[in-house]
Amino acid sequence: MKHIIICVGRQLGSGGHDIARMLALDFNAKYYDQEILNLAAKESGISEKFFEQNDEQPGFFRSLFHLRTALVSDDNMYQNKFSKENLFKFQSDAILKAADEGSCVFVGRCADYVLRERKDVVSIFVTASKRFRIDQVIARHPNMTVAEANKFINQCESKRAAYYNYYTGKKWGDASSYDLCIDTSVLGLRDTECFIADFLRKRFEL
Repeated sequence: MKHIIICVGRQLGSGGHDIARMLALDFNAKYYDQEILNLAAKESGISEKFFEQNDEQPGFFRSLFHLRTALVSDDNMYQNKFSKENLFKFQSDAILKAADEGSCVFVGRCADYVLRERKDVVSIFVTASKRFRIDQVIARHPNMTVAEANKFINQCESKRAAYYNYYTGKKWGDASSYDLCIDTSVLGLRDTECFIADFLRKRFEL
C-alpha cells in the first residue's frame, strides 16, 4: 500500500476520533492523537505533562513557570525552551518524523499545516449537527444537562479554533482549509468513514 497521511480535524462530539481510528485500520496506518505528545516529549526531553497542559491551546501556561524551579540554569534558555512556539515546534517535529516513518492518521494538532509541503497528505474536517454533538457529549457525561453540554462544546471549540488559527493563519472548520469536510450526523459514523475511505482510495489511486 502507498505511503499516505490522513489529517483529521473535528468538532467536539462529531465522532472524529472514532472515524480516525477506523481509517487507520482500513489503511494500515498508525494512529496519532495524544500519542504525538509522548513522541514530542521524548524528542525534546521535556516532561509530557507540559505538552498535555498546552495541548491545542494557543496560550502559554505561565503559572507553572512563575515558580523558579531548577529545570535549567540560564534564564533565557528557561524562557525560550518552554515558550508556546517551541513547544509547538517540538510537537511539529514529532509529527514530521512520524510521517516520514510510514502511513499515519493524525487527529488535530495542526498536522495538516505542519505537513502542508507533502504530496501524500489529505486533510479532512469532521463536523455534525449541534444536536448530534450534544447527544454524544451527554452520552459520555450522563450528568450533564443539554445546556451544560452546549456550553462545554462551545468552550472547547473556541480553544481549539484559537489554537489552529494562531499557528496556521487559516480558519478552523472553514471548508477552504481542508480537502474534504463531512457531516457525520447525515450518514452516521460507519457510513461516513466508508465514504471518506472511498474518497481516499480515489485520491491516492489505491
